[in-house]
Amino acid sequence: MDIRIMNCNNIDEGNIKLIEGRLNIKYAINGTGKSTIAKAIEATITDDASKMKELLPFKYYDMGSECEPKIICNETFNSVAIFNEKYVSDYIFQPNELIKNSFEIFIKTSQYESHTKEIKELLKNINITFKEHPELDDLINSFQNFISGFGKAKTGYSAAGSIAKGIGRGNKIENIPKGLEVYSNYLKNENNVKWLKWQMDGKSYLDLDNICPYCANQVEEVRKKTILKVSEEYDTKSVEHLNKMLEVFEFLNPYFSKETESKIIEITKNATNISKAQINYLTEVKNQIDILLTQLNELKNIGFHSLKYSEKIADELTKYKIDLSLYSHLNSELTIEKVGVINSTLDEVLLKAGQLQGEINKQKKHIKETIEEYNSEINDFLYYAGYKYRVSIEYDNVNNYHLVLKHIDNKSNVNSVNDHLSYGEKNAFALVLFMYDVLKTDPDLVILDDPISSFDGNKKFAIINMLFMGKKSLKDRTVLLLTHEFNTVIDSIKNMSHLFNPAPKAAFLSTNNGVLSEKNISKNDIKSFVDIAKSSISSEIDILNKLVYIRRLEEIQDKNSFSYQLISNLFHKREDPIFKYFDASSGKEQCRKMKNEEICKASNEIKKLIPDFDYEVELKKTQNKTILKNLYANSESNYEKMQLYRIAFNDNHDNDVIKKFINETFHVENDYLFQLDPREFNTIPQYIIDECDKEMLQL
Repeated sequence: MDIRIMNCNNIDEGNIKLIEGRLNIKYAINGTGKSTIAKAIEATITDDASKMKELLPFKYYDMGSECEPKIICNETFNSVAIFNEKYVSDYIFQPNELIKNSFEIFIKTSQYESHTKEIKELLKNINITFKEHPELDDLINSFQNFISGFGKAKTGYSAAGSIAKGIGRGNKIENIPKGLEVYSNYLKNENNVKWLKWQMDGKSYLDLDNICPYCANQVEEVRKKTILKVSEEYDTKSVEHLNKMLEVFEFLNPYFSKETESKIIEITKNATNISKAQINYLTEVKNQIDILLTQLNELKNIGFHSLKYSEKIADELTKYKIDLSLYSHLNSELTIEKVGVINSTLDEVLLKAGQLQGEINKQKKHIKETIEEYNSEINDFLYYAGYKYRVSIEYDNVNNYHLVLKHIDNKSNVNSVNDHLSYGEKNAFALVLFMYDVLKTDPDLVILDDPISSFDGNKKFAIINMLFMGKKSLKDRTVLLLTHEFNTVIDSIKNMSHLFNPAPKAAFLSTNNGVLSEKNISKNDIKSFVDIAKSSISSEIDILNKLVYIRRLEEIQDKNSFSYQLISNLFHKREDPIFKYFDASSGKEQCRKMKNEEICKASNEIKKLIPDFDYEVELKKTQNKTILKNLYANSESNYEKMQLYRIAFNDNHDNDVIKKFINETFHVENDYLFQLDPREFNTIPQYIIDECDKEMLQL
């Protein structure tokens, strides 16, 4: 499939190709636009116009819509999963699990859902009962409000609870204090709290000339005291708590036994502070409600997780039946009626207890096998990659099943993962977990944005093996892997291509003057430096460039060879060649003039590879600005230009960064054993060549 990219950050236009159903590696140096490609494709597939707009190049900010960022693809992708820093920060290393939604990724398989469906079907009568009797939910809510009214004290009754604040000092709505009877209609009104707020807001104005702030009439001193007494006897918060609890009691009264209902009404109408005996009585009622509420909630939420530990489902279901003889305070006709409905429903479910037992056992077996399989897969990877960690899929009643991390030296869970794992370890975990997420969500396209550049060699192989070669892996999926790490290409295309099925494809990306281009990388393109050097020496390039490759070959083999020393003298434009050597006695590098026989021997060695070599001829070329400029201008290889620039200027560039890049490219220290031919693949960044161009023009 062809993907065309336009007006995205540093990319004005360009095309890349993807082959469906396999790994597509795009190798590029930093600054090419790898992350831009990933973001543009993701924004297009997810139809995120705002993210796409963020990719608009700065030079087009003041221009019209004809320059908008755009992706055109000859195939349609409906979904995409992208591995990048945002994915890691949003989904990986959560407080209680290694990856968000562990349950959905590792446990919730189609088989799990099938068993769950069967279990729900066998228990559906219980759900139907709650749906057909919505008052049961109202009862549960009122029970919860009743219990919360006691507050959170360990004694079971808190002075900060709604009951204590509402009726703790007596019910002053039912028992209006002497002198305030005139306000009884307002105080007993359902909007009494609003009235109290209104009344209290106005009292601060009474001192202004003794004028009523409500009617603007003169207020007598006696009436003023009556008005002020309201705020002395009442506060709006207490009345709010009182109203709330009276509403709860009113709903629950029909569920209380006659004696309990009468006693609670008496307590709620107290004219004085609530007594210890009354508190004890209410707490006793609360305890019975608490137990019954737990039974109702458990029954409402009954399912696989609440039954999976039961050896005999019939015995477990029987425990859910409610025995009202144990709830003396709740033994009313209405409660008997509702409990009867619930118990008869349980009797119906008990008739299917055998089937239910079978389905739950199947589900338990499936979960056990699934956990063992995932634990084994991930832990094998961790072991062979050299990580001293293991994972475990565990269950708790709060988070369901979740994936946790353990160190091999300790059985406890590693909770603060970010504090314990190195950057590379975190990336390795994240990649593997991302793979399992992809296997679950099954997107049309998977993008890996520079995922494995931070790993050691053995870990890179372990990760590539896990991602693309296992039974559960990303093989056969359309994967775009963007990387600046060439070892990934070497392993996938040259060293281990036979292990991939289907074989991956690789290409080299470059962006010059806004134009993105790609060039396919085959197995034959990945050559040893020696092969590249020998091929270049036998090519038609200028002798000066051939000498660069001979010098680098000698640099690998023997930097003290006469040929290496002579070529170095040539590149430094020395009329009289010198020989540099390390003096062990002084611990310093020394130099001396090369002897004629040494120069002759070096020349003969070089002539074996370049028959036309002549030191004097090539020396004059290095000193001739016109010749160097012409060679530079006519070269189609950025690498050759780099070497000619280095010869023209030695290492004299004003910018240390540019100078370091040029000098290191001139030597071999930072090259890999295998590489792309730099004459065929423009691995030299364009900005470096641009700097060279500027100075070569002024040469």
